[in-house]
Amino acid sequence: MWAQLSAVLALLCLLQVQAELPVQADFQQEQFTGSWYSIGLASNSRWFKEKRQVIKMCTTVVSPTEDGNLDIASTYPKLDQCETKRTLFLRTEEPGRFTYTSPWSGSAHNIRVLETNYDEYALLGDTITKGADTFTMVTLYGRQKQLRPELLAKFTQTALNQGLAQEDILVLPRTDLCMGESV
Repeated sequence: MWAQLSAVLALLCLLQVQAELPVQADFQQEQFTGSWYSIGLASNSRWFKEKRQVIKMCTTVVSPTEDGNLDIASTYPKLDQCETKRTLFLRTEEPGRFTYTSPWSGSAHNIRVLETNYDEYALLGDTITKGADTFTMVTLYGRQKQLRPELLAKFTQTALNQGLAQEDILVLPRTDLCMGESV
């Protein structure tokens, strides 16, 4: 019985830590806009597990909308062609936290800019809810295709701290395909 109680308490502590993950202090949305490369992706979602072997680096352009939201245009290679998907991150009362509902899957996303220095890298956390299932995603973006090893290590540690396993973490393979499409 003590073992079961300990396991439940450990799980509650883990969930508490995940829920309290802070958003970037003094988030400056205008500095966050512009062109980014996806460098790393970590997730325990079924989509990620199914697509992991084919996902490659993509480009993302973040643009402000008139009403203060963020238009996200991601261009990525798919079957040797370039495909662009757009999403609209809806701002919340907390700067650096956004929501959106995927038009493709219907999943609800709670996105947080965990950390950024605006001119080099950004770490984003995403809690994804679809039906009764909840998944976690951590994304590392860079203004350049390659980042310092310390930032890759920070990405990995952030994903692990969010309860993701090592096999859920992927540094995306670099490609030249679609890299000039939006950056």
